[in-house]
Amino acid sequence: MGLSELLSGFAEVFQPQVLLLAFLGCLAGTMVGVLPGLGPVSAIAILFPLTAYLGPSAAIVVLAAIYYGAMYGGSTSAILLKIPGEVSSLPAALEGYPMTQRGRAGQALAIAAGASFFAGIVGTLGVWLIGPHLAGFALEFGPPEMLGLVLFALTAIAGLSSGSVVRGIGMAVAGMLLASVGLDLTSSQQRMTFGSLELMQGLDIVPVMIGLFGVAEVLRTLERGTPSAQAAKVGGFLPTRDEFRRSAGAAGRGTVTGFLLGLIPGMLPSTTTFLSYASERRRAERKGGSRFGTGAVEGIGGPEAANNATAMSGFVPLFSLGIPTGPTMALIMAALMVYGVVPGPTMFTSDADITAAVIASFFVANVILLVLNLPLAGLWAKIANVPYGVLGPIIIVCCGVGAYTARNSVFDIVVCLVAGVAGWAMSKRGLPVAPFVMGFILGPMLELSLRQTVAISPASLVESPIFLCFAAAALVSVGLAYRLHRRGVEKVDANA
Repeated sequence: MGLSELLSGFAEVFQPQVLLLAFLGCLAGTMVGVLPGLGPVSAIAILFPLTAYLGPSAAIVVLAAIYYGAMYGGSTSAILLKIPGEVSSLPAALEGYPMTQRGRAGQALAIAAGASFFAGIVGTLGVWLIGPHLAGFALEFGPPEMLGLVLFALTAIAGLSSGSVVRGIGMAVAGMLLASVGLDLTSSQQRMTFGSLELMQGLDIVPVMIGLFGVAEVLRTLERGTPSAQAAKVGGFLPTRDEFRRSAGAAGRGTVTGFLLGLIPGMLPSTTTFLSYASERRRAERKGGSRFGTGAVEGIGGPEAANNATAMSGFVPLFSLGIPTGPTMALIMAALMVYGVVPGPTMFTSDADITAAVIASFFVANVILLVLNLPLAGLWAKIANVPYGVLGPIIIVCCGVGAYTARNSVFDIVVCLVAGVAGWAMSKRGLPVAPFVMGFILGPMLELSLRQTVAISPASLVESPIFLCFAAAALVSVGLAYRLHRRGVEKVDANA
């Protein structure tokens, strides 16, 4: 995708109605993101119905804006109220709230917004520059290569995004089994339908995702209750020269590490955020005079940049290979498929106009958030304190509407609610949801590529160097995840 295609994308985005949709998406995403526990995944799941009647380009622009807005909203409530909107906003709470207590909330918000903006712009450039080349490489993939890619993605996500390798792989297999419900595509045999006409159609991805992330999060939040805090005054936004220097360096380092690690399936923004925070803290301790825990700007700039850079880099394998790197990308993948856009190499060829508009919207959404959200920071803090007994039922209704609009089916509302209860039960038992989602998304792709490979020749697996590389990478990811799990267990035993 060259500069001319990208400029065409900007021409599409700069239409008044598309700009208005991007603005409203940023606004709605931030509004949901400031609420405790409702991060980007939940925001997209809850607000998905708003895009049901839009065209493909406009719908993906809105979802991308919601995604960005929700990430920003989580850090706002974390800094002002010490109530992280999601896990990846915890470093912002640890370092931003002490600054708020010292009357420097505005400076903390400005540092977080500036780091997020810088990482978002750099990450978008990365998607534009790297995506087409990776897509060109992926066009050479046959069934054996695609089988290896899906296996690697599943094992990496199952291992790296969960504490236990066995649990992660087990949940991925459970997701694949659930995705197989319905009619076999080749033989038309019924699979686990139990004589139900509704199950013969299969389980649609939209109600399952909305239930797992929207309804389940409401149930979890209602169960544990929401903390309340007094909204602080924001004040001025201009940081000192020393604060700018220290936060800018941390933001640069966080952007690079976050983007590169985000290309790996299973490396979620919450993971890279804490890696950046730990790295900046060790760096400060080596230099001496560490301010971490009392309002270190490096602890805000670095993790916030890593968060946005990782979120952006996830679009590279999604657009180029058709492989989501985490639950949020899985939801965006589901949205693309609803509108007839198949994630993969063709997004940079036959669907290049839509892809160019989406990439252009990333630039625009970053600017909108920077201009919009700093002045409204006080408003977001007040929204975060709205009683959840009021918000919870509203969110449940929105989830039900979103589930229904997928296929205009009441059965999908039931699926959404059942998935919500299942997601809540998974969290109670410590079962990871991300591998389950990836199994549900990638299971049909795995089945299709395996059948095609066997039909060609099973020997083609050992004859394909790309498949062998992916298989080796899958084994390495499982081994690495097992080693990290064992190290964590040994550390806990040593402290006991």
